[in-house]
Amino acid sequence: MDLLLLLLGVFFIILGIIGSFIPVLPGPITSWVGLLLIHLTNAIPYNWTFILTTLAVAILVYILDYIIPALGTKRFGGSKYGIIGTTVGLVVGLIFLGPFGIIIGPFIGAFIGELIHDNENSNRALKAAFGSFIGFLFSTGLKFIVSSIYAGLFFSKIWEMKSNFF
Repeated sequence: MDLLLLLLGVFFIILGIIGSFIPVLPGPITSWVGLLLIHLTNAIPYNWTFILTTLAVAILVYILDYIIPALGTKRFGGSKYGIIGTTVGLVVGLIFLGPFGIIIGPFIGAFIGELIHDNENSNRALKAAFGSFIGFLFSTGLKFIVSSIYAGLFFSKIWEMKSNFF
């Protein structure tokens, strides 16, 4: 049973890192599930403080993921259309441009979203798209960092208790 929980934990850790870049998956929360699974094994002692602290951080980052791009867009004079365009641009960019789409897709999506909102002012749309893009990059980076830290914690706990697993 421990081996199954370990393998599921690895799956959720990897899925969480991938989820840092894909809007549908909550990266840090998915990675946290991996941490929880490893603590449910007999090999790793259950630590409530650790589990609750990492859960609180994952939930905070999940909430900030929705706030940060909106703040970036608002700070640069954007609208709700820019935020929606950022998300749509990310998905379309990933499908058609692969990893490069993670960078270019949100910016183009935000720009098009702002042009739909106000098609007379392309300078304002460009500025708002830049703000949305900066917010998106910051929130994605934050999710990636937290998910990577969770992966490091996960594998360090396995390393410490490897004799109990194998």
